[in-house]
Amino acid sequence: MNPPTTHEEQLQFLSKIEGQIRGIERMIRDKRYCPDIITQVHSIIGALYRVEHEIFKKHVQGCVVNALKGKSEIEKTKKIDEIVELLSRFRKIA
Repeated sequence: MNPPTTHEEQLQFLSKIEGQIRGIERMIRDKRYCPDIITQVHSIIGALYRVEHEIFKKHVQGCVVNALKGKSEIEKTKKIDEIVELLSRFRKIA
């Protein structure tokens, strides 16, 4: 069994995203040009998707793989259902 999955390395990316959000707040207060603000918002969205991707990837490579290698059919089914549910939710984001 592998050690539990952690996401500590994502904290530095989340800190950067937090700083970007504060930057957008300043841009709005300074009445900056709308397309400039939108560009920064898009940058944050991309950064959040990267964090999401890395956490999802580690979940599949760690938690899901461990469950599928295990003997419990219940755990295997639960993990597969969990992944299907997550993917279903992702598709609804627009």
